[in-house]
Amino acid sequence: MENRQEAKKRIHLNEYMERLLEQRKHEVRKKDPVNELNERKGEGLTSPSTMTTTEETRLLMEYIDRANIFHLLENNEKRGKSLKLRKFFKSKRNQQVEIYSDIGSESHYKEGKVSTVGRDFVMLTNLKERVWIPYSVIQSANIVYGIPNYSNTHQHYLYDNNLRTKLLRQFGETVSKRDLLKQQFIEETLKTNLNTWKGTWVNVWIDSDIKKLGKIIDSEDKLIIAFMGKKEEIQFDEIRYIETIRLLSVFTYGFKNYYKK
Repeated sequence: MENRQEAKKRIHLNEYMERLLEQRKHEVRKKDPVNELNERKGEGLTSPSTMTTTEETRLLMEYIDRANIFHLLENNEKRGKSLKLRKFFKSKRNQQVEIYSDIGSESHYKEGKVSTVGRDFVMLTNLKERVWIPYSVIQSANIVYGIPNYSNTHQHYLYDNNLRTKLLRQFGETVSKRDLLKQQFIEETLKTNLNTWKGTWVNVWIDSDIKKLGKIIDSEDKLIIAFMGKKEEIQFDEIRYIETIRLLSVFTYGFKNYYKK
């Protein structure tokens, strides 16, 4: 009995092809404007990625991406928080945002334009300063009230063929020399980003009432800053907030310390 059923199920290749061709005759064909245009241009046909339209596919991909982040947040709060903040700041690059963070026992507010989005930090800039804020201390981030939530309308229609060739043949060397390319292809850590700002004068907050002033010397294993010949070593997990300072503030601070002595 079983052998008979198996024999009935078997089908030869030529029979299968005949059935398939017959089914194709009765198949309802949908109009595909993308492939029609490609065919006219002589570029050949491309297989659609989904059964839906391209804009529906894009929206679905964004929805799945956001759903995955919130699902991860439920199971791994620390990693989920980092992904959530990175996603938010990347969508607001070069836009004005506000950040509420904890420095010790005090809440801290900062407003600025999103300049760099790293793996474990965000950098904001304004007319006066540049600040680095680790994701671990951020409690809330939002767009600034009264400023429109806009997208960048600038599109690059002119391509740099020389840059394209360098990216294809000398990717690592080319990207490492340009900060904009680093942000595009590599998510830097706070450690590697600060290493590119050697010689910059900064204030480093370790607690609400503890901050260190100095010039960045190194940031390989620890952040090393120096002021008036004295070096300070700071562990990266101790850093709560970093901001650049002007030379006038450095001189004022130096005079105050000198008169105290």
